[in-house]
Amino acid sequence: MKAKQSRTMVGGMPMPGVTERVVKAVFLTVICAVVVLPFIGVISTSLAPAAEVTKAGGFVLFPTKGIDFTAYRSILSGGTVTQALLISAFVTAVGTTIAVALTCTLGWALSRRGTIGNKALLLLVLISLLFNPGLIPSYLTVQQFGLLNSLWAVIVPVSVSAFNVIVVRSFFVGLPNEIIDAARIDGASEWKLFRHIGLPLSKAVIAVIGLFYGVGYWNSFFNAMLYLNDSAKWPLQLVLRTYVVNGVELGGQDLGLAGEAAPPQTSIQMAILMISVVPILCVYPFIQRHFAKGVLTGAVKG
Repeated sequence: MKAKQSRTMVGGMPMPGVTERVVKAVFLTVICAVVVLPFIGVISTSLAPAAEVTKAGGFVLFPTKGIDFTAYRSILSGGTVTQALLISAFVTAVGTTIAVALTCTLGWALSRRGTIGNKALLLLVLISLLFNPGLIPSYLTVQQFGLLNSLWAVIVPVSVSAFNVIVVRSFFVGLPNEIIDAARIDGASEWKLFRHIGLPLSKAVIAVIGLFYGVGYWNSFFNAMLYLNDSAKWPLQLVLRTYVVNGVELGGQDLGLAGEAAPPQTSIQMAILMISVVPILCVYPFIQRHFAKGVLTGAVKG
């Protein structure tokens, strides 16, 4: 009789064999290479000297002749890209602040079951989650409020997300009633309950929806393309779409260079792409620890 080969058990489940593990490792390595190598190429091209970029035909995977920050100095010298970067920072900061404030207050109001009109308002929020108003009605609404060609046209129409409101409301509904009842007995008003109990206990979900809103505002270009006619008010993502995706060249005048030779267009495009990605990459690690907790708590406790 052949002896059966014993396999290591972990958590009641058998560990995969050597062949299966090797296949998984090779497969994951290939997937990681497909994802990481283009990103490395973008960074390398933006930092490679102009001569090396020209010699390589516009794309450098690993720079061999040193690192050159000329492309970054050019786009941050006060021209179109610098202005667009400041506009995107303003839109993201102001928009995220307004959106989080409105979402939290609306979520708290909807979580208080005794509020007058609670069910009707919740129904309206759910309807807006299921049905999109459409492009033309949205444009006409923005036009009627006189927001065309204004940065507020990029901020206000998307300042409240029905999905985020439902997540925040579900989180507030799950708060211990004993704490709220004790505060009511002590004479706390609804505003004090929201400010001193609701908000301090909901830091995780606020961090999550703040990340959602921040990424949405930072990456938004369609509303800007639709509502902003003045190119001087374009955010960074619209500049990225125009000069990188559509391939429109940035001249020395657009970059704010006074009589200086502009770097290769590929280096400029890759540098713009990196600047558009880095802020979110820097913010996400600080919020990531709240991400799973905030989303799961808000979704499960509804």
